[in-house]
Amino acid sequence: MAVPAIAPPEIDSLPLVYRGKVRDLYAVDDRHLLMVASDRLSAFDVVLPTRIPGKGAVLTAISDFWFDRTRHIVPNHRQLAELTLEQAVPDSAERARIAEQAVVVRRLKGLPVEAIVRGYLIGSGWKDYQRDGKICDIPLPAGLRLADRLPEPIFTPSTKAALGSHDENVSFAAIARQIGVERAAQVRDISLRLYREAADYALARGIIIADTKFEFGLDEQGQLVLMDEALTPDSSRFWPADQYQPGVNPPSFDKQFVRDYLETLDWNKQPPGPELPPAIVARTVVKYREAQQRLTGTD
Repeated sequence: MAVPAIAPPEIDSLPLVYRGKVRDLYAVDDRHLLMVASDRLSAFDVVLPTRIPGKGAVLTAISDFWFDRTRHIVPNHRQLAELTLEQAVPDSAERARIAEQAVVVRRLKGLPVEAIVRGYLIGSGWKDYQRDGKICDIPLPAGLRLADRLPEPIFTPSTKAALGSHDENVSFAAIARQIGVERAAQVRDISLRLYREAADYALARGIIIADTKFEFGLDEQGQLVLMDEALTPDSSRFWPADQYQPGVNPPSFDKQFVRDYLETLDWNKQPPGPELPPAIVARTVVKYREAQQRLTGTD
């Protein structure tokens, strides 16, 4: 039986200023944006045509949880917002359509870097390691297996690709040339601290955070601010701790489940993406909701 997809939210009262792979941004005023997490899903940097019901609400709830929990480490774009959702979208009927998947955030100048932290050897990092024994110019010990835990979490940044393009793993030196050595070091150090604290918390709740991606921006004073999303199933690999076994690709709570399915298809990872079967959609919904429940205690 097919799982019905939720139609994309539309805010008629605010101008759409950006449509990303998953999130839509609407202008509220010169200091604020309305960020709406859709039910779209991207894999291999391609937005798939099939939607995942309720996904936007799950992503918003998980991000809100982490933003609140990590605000002592770095400020975030929701924390700095000075308007409520009611003030940004006064019409109650319009607001009700997006209430669970929308937040008002501060406008920032985004940094052109994906701040990726890896605690385990998987994904593109595993491929890089197999090729030359290192990731983003960081040498790793010989003899590591797929999904092995790394001796220490590592910062492995990538470029921010345009919609439909692929991100590219780069060295810390490349990021330093782009945004400056001091800023690059700040992004690296904060990303590693965020990952370590989140990984410890999640592990106590039966979830291994294998790796994750952060995005940062600057406010008017040049202060570094965490933005976009934080430690969600879309920006991280979540593994069930009780099923983890080095040497094999672990099952997941995140969209890696969809990636694994797509790897079985004859698809070149270029747009357009393939439709997902109802069974894959249904199982993905369950995975996302279970991740939310374990991490936040709510569903």
